[in-house]
Amino acid sequence: MFMEIKKLVNKELTSYSSQIDRAYRLSHLSPILFNNIKEFILRDGKRVRPILFIIGYLGFKNKPASGLYRSAISLELLHDFMLVHDDIIDKSGIRRGKPSMHALLNRHLAGCRNLKFNGQDLAILIGDVMYALALDAFLSVKEKPKHKELALKKLISAALYTESGEFIELLLEIKPIEQVTKNDIYKIYDYKTANYTFASPLTMGATLAGAEHKEINKLLKYGMCLGRAFQIKDDIIGTFSESTDIGKSNLTDLAEAKRTLLIWYTYNNSDKKDKLTIRKLFSGKRAGKSELEKIREILFKSGSLDYAKTEIKCLLDKSEKILKSSKMHNNYCEALREFSRKILKV
Repeated sequence: MFMEIKKLVNKELTSYSSQIDRAYRLSHLSPILFNNIKEFILRDGKRVRPILFIIGYLGFKNKPASGLYRSAISLELLHDFMLVHDDIIDKSGIRRGKPSMHALLNRHLAGCRNLKFNGQDLAILIGDVMYALALDAFLSVKEKPKHKELALKKLISAALYTESGEFIELLLEIKPIEQVTKNDIYKIYDYKTANYTFASPLTMGATLAGAEHKEINKLLKYGMCLGRAFQIKDDIIGTFSESTDIGKSNLTDLAEAKRTLLIWYTYNNSDKKDKLTIRKLFSGKRAGKSELEKIREILFKSGSLDYAKTEIKCLLDKSEKILKSSKMHNNYCEALREFSRKILKV
């Protein structure tokens, strides 16, 4: 089911990338603007958000409304907008195996002298255009105005809370590690991952379909559980997997001094010596490879991996209980159940 929906989403993205040029004449305004947007949004991706949007809708409807898939890609365009801005913040030169947007634009500007702007500045503007396109795409669906309005508000809320989560996460980096709480960690997970990637797409789709409020609330809770668990798993992979398995150094997350559940648990379950070692990592000084390897040993020794796996299992069990009580069509409930187990397999 997921692959079938993904194919339709990709087809819609291709179609939309051409139609926006006819509608807004972006290539006439600026070929650089249009060509970079088109290339970026057509890069291969998982398309999780539009897929979950479609499942949330069809779980309560027997057939798709006209323009449903066009509306679904609004979530992919919103995602692309956020990726462009995130790469600027993270100073990342690569996105989906290719140069990030600002890196592409800096290449275009290479050789130009006395500029008062750079690729990062242009990329911010392209990201803003992508946000506008996300709203444009969403409005394509032919559904009841009230349902459409409520679903649009959820799209706007997804953008608002995700960017707020990014803001909070950046500020958390200046908070001493000994003052970071589990609630601090989960707040980031909830805003940056759970709501944005899982809960919002599902509830947007269900809202557009006119599902009952209590059913929408069940999908919200399901998505939040799934999202928390998914982020914990992502932290495990980034810390304990082999570098060859994840396509980057398994010390990257530690080198960036990310505040994760693994770090929180380890710090609060370590002796004074190990706590001092961890505090040094989060003091702002650049740690060498041997120091990072030592931190990883402390993480493993503390039992943080087992603790994280237990958290994932509890969240998965909770999400499955929620699905059992849902009135979604059985085939879509089962698809979500299989999806949950697949992405949370550790």
